[in-house]
Amino acid sequence: MGFRSDFLWGGAVAAHQLEGSWNEDGKGISIADVMTAGANGVPRRITDGVVEGENYPNHEAIDFYHHYKEDIAMMAEMGFKCFRTSIAWTRIFPNGDDKEPNEAGLQFYDNLFDECLKYGIQPVVTLCHFELPYHLVTEYGGFRNRKCIDFFVKFAKTCFERYKKKVKYWMTFNEINNQADYTQHNLLQESGILLKDGDNPEKLMYQAAHYELVASAMAVKAGHVINPDFMIGCMISMCPVYPATCNPEDVMCSVGAMHQKYWFADVHVRGYYPAYMEKLFERKNYKLDRTEEDMRILKEGAVDYIAFSYYMSMAVKNKENNAAFDYNNNSYVRNEYVDVSDWGWPIDSMGLRYALNWFYDRYQIPMMVVENGLGAYDKKMPDDTVDDYYRIDYLKNHIAAMRDAVNMDGVDLLGYTMWAPIDIVSASTGEMDKRYGFIYVDKNNAGEGTLKRSKKKSFYWYKKVIETNGQEL
Repeated sequence: MGFRSDFLWGGAVAAHQLEGSWNEDGKGISIADVMTAGANGVPRRITDGVVEGENYPNHEAIDFYHHYKEDIAMMAEMGFKCFRTSIAWTRIFPNGDDKEPNEAGLQFYDNLFDECLKYGIQPVVTLCHFELPYHLVTEYGGFRNRKCIDFFVKFAKTCFERYKKKVKYWMTFNEINNQADYTQHNLLQESGILLKDGDNPEKLMYQAAHYELVASAMAVKAGHVINPDFMIGCMISMCPVYPATCNPEDVMCSVGAMHQKYWFADVHVRGYYPAYMEKLFERKNYKLDRTEEDMRILKEGAVDYIAFSYYMSMAVKNKENNAAFDYNNNSYVRNEYVDVSDWGWPIDSMGLRYALNWFYDRYQIPMMVVENGLGAYDKKMPDDTVDDYYRIDYLKNHIAAMRDAVNMDGVDLLGYTMWAPIDIVSASTGEMDKRYGFIYVDKNNAGEGTLKRSKKKSFYWYKKVIETNGQEL
């Protein structure tokens, strides 16, 4: 017993976190390009356009734009079956509302996908991964504006047509449910929204998410017409929420938190809003712009599979007298049964098995784990390697839990793309010193370094995992 014979082993990245060349070959400014460097515990700032003298780590990143052949060759050496990346929207439509696509941008991804296919590596592609065109933010207000639906669908159809013979697996919006915590950072990353005086962030989040879900469904429908063999999925950030105790109120508090974070998947997969969300809108008197045509499109554009990230689990304790048990960010508590990473993220490998069961019990469609990894401080050794035994332990335990979900629980799993096979810029902090990769990149938080690539010990470990189809960990 084990993983399917055609299991997709690989790694995952996002264009804005590794490509660099932020203004080369006609590329426009994305929301990632106006986010400064942060640090562990220090949030990134959002500037009003690109401001001279500010440090924007995504502008150069690790210069994958010019190093992709070298990097793909190293992934091929590990035996990758697939490589998950995103298409930078602003390489294709620099402003987002352009009449014609940018040929130089389209050609770059032709070259990248050809390089992958040369080694038998399937591209797995996310359309919008925290890289909305900044022009759509300033001119239209991002996805607070219904017009952005058409801009996204045009972008999606352009990519589907261009790469219909090179890419089979697609995802629409990356971690669309992160905005359930409607902070300014999350609203910009997910929906291209800058908050204004008088905004109700929660209501605005629900409206923007609705427009994105409609845009996703329209893209799924269009993609299936362009190539019926396409597999087009949603992408959900999965952090299971446990009750802190077996107190029934804590259990119901966890139910409310799961509702708030994962209703997005209900709409993506089932094609309609769950009853608990309709009741929430009723309680809060949120009258959203949702047309009958929208509801029809959601039903017709249900996804083919669920892709999700898994890094950690969470725990909640009911602290308020709330009969509806609506989600409250203040309910989170430390789970004393699990360790934490250098960045304070709980490490819970069993939670991945739980997540796979939760999704499969609920939806019964195929899944792909498209992000899972450990951000850590790596120390280079004199022989130019990194002894990242802690990363190996983390991944070993998570892959074992994933294997148990397949062998013992019977979930339908298509593949696993760990985050990230090569060191890249952190989306949350803008750091380089928060490293995930099997491949070390010589660059630090200050932007210093040669960009030289070298192999960590985990490189050889993952090579063996793929060779044995996950049997030898």
